[in-house]
Amino acid sequence: MKKSGKKLGELAATAICGNDISSSVLYVSALSIIYAGKYAWITLLIVALVLFLFRKIYAEVVCALPLNGGAYNALLNTTSKFMASFAATLTILSYMATSVISANEAMRYMHGLWSSEPVILSTVVLLLIFALLAILGIKESSKVAIGIFIFHLVSMVLLIGFIFYYLFDNGFSTFYENWKVPVGGSVTTAIFLGFSASMLGISGFESSANYVEEQGRGVFVKTLKNMWVIVSIINPLMAFLAISIIAIPEIKELHTETLLSQMGRISGGNWLAWVISVDAIIVLSGAVLTSFVGVTGLLERMTLDRILPPFFLKRNKRNSSYRIIILFLLISISVLLITKGKVEVLAGVYTISFLSVMGLFAIGNILLKVKRSKLPRQYKASWISVLIALAAVTVALIGNISMESTSSDMPSNFKIFLEYFIPGIIFIIIMLNRLTILRLLLRLLRNVFDPIRELFLKLHVSINHTIERISSQEFVFFTRGDNIKNLNRVLLYIMKNESTKKLKIVTVINSKETDAESIIENLIKDIDFLNKEYPEIMIEFEHIKGKFSPDLVRQLSKKWNIPINFMFIGSPGDHFPYRIEELGGVRLII
Repeated sequence: MKKSGKKLGELAATAICGNDISSSVLYVSALSIIYAGKYAWITLLIVALVLFLFRKIYAEVVCALPLNGGAYNALLNTTSKFMASFAATLTILSYMATSVISANEAMRYMHGLWSSEPVILSTVVLLLIFALLAILGIKESSKVAIGIFIFHLVSMVLLIGFIFYYLFDNGFSTFYENWKVPVGGSVTTAIFLGFSASMLGISGFESSANYVEEQGRGVFVKTLKNMWVIVSIINPLMAFLAISIIAIPEIKELHTETLLSQMGRISGGNWLAWVISVDAIIVLSGAVLTSFVGVTGLLERMTLDRILPPFFLKRNKRNSSYRIIILFLLISISVLLITKGKVEVLAGVYTISFLSVMGLFAIGNILLKVKRSKLPRQYKASWISVLIALAAVTVALIGNISMESTSSDMPSNFKIFLEYFIPGIIFIIIMLNRLTILRLLLRLLRNVFDPIRELFLKLHVSINHTIERISSQEFVFFTRGDNIKNLNRVLLYIMKNESTKKLKIVTVINSKETDAESIIENLIKDIDFLNKEYPEIMIEFEHIKGKFSPDLVRQLSKKWNIPINFMFIGSPGDHFPYRIEELGGVRLII
């Protein structure tokens, strides 16, 4: 499916994902102080170091495979559809929790300024507004995101400036007093729990990979750098300034939800506290937009790969997948109403999903190095940096799972996560195995309803038609003369991951090549053998004179009526003249 329109530039692309990750300062400063106390700013610096490692990890994978989907796309091209769908389910849950929590928190800040505001109704309205913005198109959405992003950064700079001026007049006596306050338990435990909680400060970093196809060339890597710079400066600095002007016990008891506005009130007065509250409302709303944009790119990709029904690919005149956006809006509103506005119960879903996605992306990088070593890439993360980043995410994940709610009647993070994750992955499993389920349904109909078979005849025909339509989709594998071992691997992959009875093996021969006849003869022999070994798949051989190129791929796709993302190639080497994205979605399977 071709996507038209001008690509996003550096500022617009950074703003969309940056609103999510930069809004973390509104809650992660207090969260890190709760667990790490006076060491909070140190744990946030450690998080910044981990994020630095993830910059190269994301850059290597996405620049090698520049398609929407993030961790899903990385695993799809290195493992199986099930593993990729596992990562996609976690990503969708993370976006769902982000949209609901961010919208509700924004309206809670609004409630602090306007006490008669109905929080739940306002949250629903906010979700509707940003769903409409997403439906209008990503370019229009990015303009709003840019305004929010700039306002937030200006507000943070203003707050930091007033706090420094306050410290210049009043000194660092509060910081010294806080430094004398002992942390609960050992220093190691405090830093471990503080680091685990502080990792939430990089939520949103994964979002840029989910709409990379909408970004201009080279923009993605710049978004990673910009997000890292923002988080590395603002988050540790804000935690340091917080314990420099407010006593730690006071932060824990009174200001866990509105710490930054209280810092503004102390350093600049009520007007600055009001500005920070307005900024919180706006930037948290921007995080809602990030969720809509990110989940749309991911679900589009999953639908193109036939994991989700093609119903979701319908686009409006502004080229946005409005059905996906409406579905995500309805899910978000339903979750808000089910939780009755107590969205704290979604914290476990949000935390574990996000950290799991980061970990799976690191695993995707490892698999790319092992299975697709010849695939050209502009950036490479070292093995040691990938393993350290994966270990850090694992530590944070263990820490968050071990954190029980302070309320005796609130279940653990992990239990809440499973309540949302299990239904999601069951749905994905059903979609991946829908042919098997349909066949089982047919068997059940025959065995149970034979006495009234005539009544169910129409249903029987309809289901068979659906099976035939799905399995009649033809796939294409382009070969340069692969040996029978590689061709056999192609057949095994297709049988395991795709629902089809037809495969077209194509070789493109340059008229100047002297060994063309030998290549064709060998392929004919190999394919005859494979046809006998795999009678359930009809293998057709085509040899075409010409040069393999993106134009040829598009011509053949149109001529044979086969979508490009149902065409496969082996991993190209360093001398391959085209970038992967130029091929329009051709997949790598060996």
